[in-house]
Amino acid sequence: MKVLVTGATGSIGRHVVRQLGEAGLEVRIAARHPETLKPASDVVRLPNFDAPAEAFLAIMQDVTHVVHCAGLNNNAGNASEADYRAANGELTRQLARAAALRASGRFIYLSSIRAVVGPGFSGTVDEATAPAPQCAYGRSKREGEIRTLDAYASSGRSDAAVLRLPPIYGDGMKGNLASLMRLADTAWPLPAAALAGVRSLMSSEAAARTVSHLLTRSKPLRPVYVAGNEPPTPLAAIIGAFRQGFQRPARLFAMPAAPLRAAATLLGKGKFWETLTATQICDPSLLISEGWVPETDTIERLADMARRSKSEPDPFR
Repeated sequence: MKVLVTGATGSIGRHVVRQLGEAGLEVRIAARHPETLKPASDVVRLPNFDAPAEAFLAIMQDVTHVVHCAGLNNNAGNASEADYRAANGELTRQLARAAALRASGRFIYLSSIRAVVGPGFSGTVDEATAPAPQCAYGRSKREGEIRTLDAYASSGRSDAAVLRLPPIYGDGMKGNLASLMRLADTAWPLPAAALAGVRSLMSSEAAARTVSHLLTRSKPLRPVYVAGNEPPTPLAAIIGAFRQGFQRPARLFAMPAAPLRAAATLLGKGKFWETLTATQICDPSLLISEGWVPETDTIERLADMARRSKSEPDPFR
């Protein structure tokens, strides 16, 4: 059994490769720059999104399953809508079509809750949540989901699944969680009212374990799965965990939310306030019902990550 993994050098992909190897599965890595990887590895060049179909069919030789981690992330700087659609929509379409024709097993597409809701959404997200992406990244990930499932349906197959992930933390993380970690490594006191939201998170290792679970479970796949830690984590606890790891006092003070909201609105930061205070929970009940075990030690992991960052090169710069 051989698994083709794209995005294998990314924060999740490298853990997927490790997990599958430890499970005794052969792994083929599809990379944009295969020359940077170990020569002894089974590595092929990942075709560009506009490559001919034959290029994608060629990398599927002897492949059983496909895990598609590669894509353009939402922290890609000046990426345009067209850039996102090419990397997350068209590339996914090409890969899924080739896999549906040549790979005999499963196709797992790593998506994001941004394919369903924007960062300011407050509520619970599950598999039945109607997709309403609010940004170019989210729209492109939703397009990738549609392309994946359509490619397999067109071939009369149902062994493809979309895995919608919450914000991922781990070495090299970027985005809002990285900003919170940098903020935690200061002596500034912070208003607890600005950190009233609750979030589902997931470590990159836990995401990789979820992929392994979906590949190896014996029962048929559902089209969509939502993953997240249990229980979801308050933003104040995230800051507290980081500060614990940095050996700093929590320094959270009480202040009514209304003045802070008004100030943010006056400064043109109303959307940022909504994002900061939103409660966004991913309900993993479907995965749990199928034997998956959620991550339950998020606070300890966040503290440990901050602790290790002090003795290792800074992954955020």
